Amino acid sequence: MRPAILCLFSLLFFNSCHHQTQEAGETEVPFFWENANIYFLLTDRFNNGDPANDLNFGRTDSTAVLRGMMGGDIKGITKKINEGYFTDLGINAIWFTPVVEQNHGIVDEGTGPTYPYHGYWAQDWTALDPNFGTEADLSELVETAHAKGIRILIDVVINHTGPVTDADPVWPTDWVRTEPQCEYTNYANTINCTLVKNLPDVKTESDETAELPASLKAKWESEGRLEKEMAELDEFFKKTGRPRAPRFYIMKWLIDFIKKYGVDGFRVDTAKHTEETVWKELKEEADQAFAEWKKANPAKVLDDNDFYMVGEVYNYNINTDTLFDMGDKKINFFQNGLTSLINFGFKTDGNHAYDSIFTNYSSTLHGPLKGKSVVNYISSHDDGSPFDRERQRPIESATKLLLCPGATQIYYGDETARPLTYSDASGDANLRTFMNWEELENNASKGEFTVQEILLHWQKLGKFRNAHPAVGAGVHKMISESPYYFTRSFKSGDFEDEIVVGLDLPAGAKVVAVSDIYQDGERIKEYYSGKEVAVDDGKILIDTPYSLVLFGK
Repeated sequence: MRPAILCLFSLLFFNSCHHQTQEAGETEVPFFWENANIYFLLTDRFNNGDPANDLNFGRTDSTAVLRGMMGGDIKGITKKINEGYFTDLGINAIWFTPVVEQNHGIVDEGTGPTYPYHGYWAQDWTALDPNFGTEADLSELVETAHAKGIRILIDVVINHTGPVTDADPVWPTDWVRTEPQCEYTNYANTINCTLVKNLPDVKTESDETAELPASLKAKWESEGRLEKEMAELDEFFKKTGRPRAPRFYIMKWLIDFIKKYGVDGFRVDTAKHTEETVWKELKEEADQAFAEWKKANPAKVLDDNDFYMVGEVYNYNINTDTLFDMGDKKINFFQNGLTSLINFGFKTDGNHAYDSIFTNYSSTLHGPLKGKSVVNYISSHDDGSPFDRERQRPIESATKLLLCPGATQIYYGDETARPLTYSDASGDANLRTFMNWEELENNASKGEFTVQEILLHWQKLGKFRNAHPAVGAGVHKMISESPYYFTRSFKSGDFEDEIVVGLDLPAGAKVVAVSDIYQDGERIKEYYSGKEVAVDDGKILIDTPYSLVLFGK
């Protein structure tokens, strides 16, 4: 029997959903990273805003399936921000894959010829790759997002350069090592080694002076910016007192994204593959740059939040609390600059019952991880074992992810059941198909639901989360097991928030005791139906056709 989650779907779906920001009469809600609803996308695979930039550097060779450039770009992201796509999903932060200049040449990485569509093969950290866009495009994206109350996370890489190709200069030996390949059994052979064959590893352990590659200086000179880049480097090293070692050059280039554009945070790639102190150093430089940007741009400052850094410590699990086991030693990345870690455990935990997940996560986040956070996800660009690989449970996926304590990561297309398998594709390319806009437009069927019905469910939950920091940052408490109701409470300074949620409920009349949460006479909004009700005799009584209710003031 079809679950009573969604009512008959209106042909007016888009008109009724688009361009909703703050509801009439509601006050602005402060933003907390602990409750962030982050949308993660591959820049090349999301939306093509400018077909004129689709071909650069002679990248015309044939590639393996889904391993070439497909045209997505910065303008495409901005277009969707302006259309209200992210606002309608309750998104308050966007993380997109790196947009710095990539390898020009093609690479056969064992899965077939590949171009750097994913953005993780940097060749010049000081320039944007024209396939992704221009500095003006990026500036417009950040300002457009900020105007909508959406923060921007830049994906940053310090661990490695792009692979060696016939078309790209090789980084000097005082910058990188090209062997041995990592074995991943202890601290040293996870860090002082190459992640995979032919992916030069930056010598992040070195404090020795490294000269800039001659090829990079020649490139800057040909582009008319050698003197400017050299002067900025001199100023950085003089100001910070850092040695002219490879990692600090890259850090300078990364914090330029803060100084130029006012980005709000970094997503740190391959965090466990460098010394953990590298991230502490980067956080120090980023904090300083963020403070300087705020001082220089007071009218553009969104709030008083610190600069945010979330780390990809591959296979970190919230259930391990603060420590990550490297084989021969355990590392606390939270003590080394990272505000938050991506939680690789949720994809498995998501198979448990609602309250088992929610109680466990709440007790951990308000216990061993108090003052820190995790980012939960159901799928990503390089996790070959996502929750619901076949997209058979898109409604459950949204409900569990978006109502779970902690921050959330929606991987592009989670909300539209974008396929995670593709004919003839191999490896992680399966996870990286182009965004299924055509299926959304045509309202394709996805089993019991259509794409637009699935999206509407994600939107309602996302907006509720965005409007109520208690969802991700609050303390969880079950009200009743059957029917299942819970409350979350959150307080920060003068701000207080309390929510009540019911799941797996029968359609029709519903009643929940809320005397410990709300006062008689208070008007409470139910976000899934859009109805407003009054508390009477310590209870809320409401009649809706749905199997869940989302209450908040």
